[in-house]
Amino acid sequence: MVYYYNRRTKESTWDLPEGIDPRDIKGYANNQDPQNIDPLEGGDGRIRASHLLVKHEKSRRPSSWKEPNITRTKDEALALIKSYHSRIISGEITLGELAVTESDCSSAKRNGDLSYFGRGQMQPSFEEAAFKLKVGELSEPVWSDSGVHLILRTD
Repeated sequence: MVYYYNRRTKESTWDLPEGIDPRDIKGYANNQDPQNIDPLEGGDGRIRASHLLVKHEKSRRPSSWKEPNITRTKDEALALIKSYHSRIISGEITLGELAVTESDCSSAKRNGDLSYFGRGQMQPSFEEAAFKLKVGELSEPVWSDSGVHLILRTD
């Protein structure tokens, strides 16, 4: 499933916005020039990743599927994400298993899977971090307008 992010309005959605042709979206797979594909990206310029998101009171939308009003501070969100990172790195639990119960993103129901996405489809800080990862690599905490993430590059 493709995730859409409007940089102008700062709105995100899993559904294609009304009146938008996906071929007109910057970075959409059909618009990729095969001559300009980064070797770290997939054959069509897209990558696949999963993530775990912890929102805080200053997040763009401080609510989630599991918590209607998020009141934790940025420091508390960072402490949580660091503890999740440690648990994943130690092999105690996978990012996907943890995302199901702990992620503030609706992708939690898919073990944090964001499916394939290209450049220009995610928030800039998230995109930059995700595209730098190698397949199977887990990020350090990554801040975005949505909160703080752990990102696992899956393809």
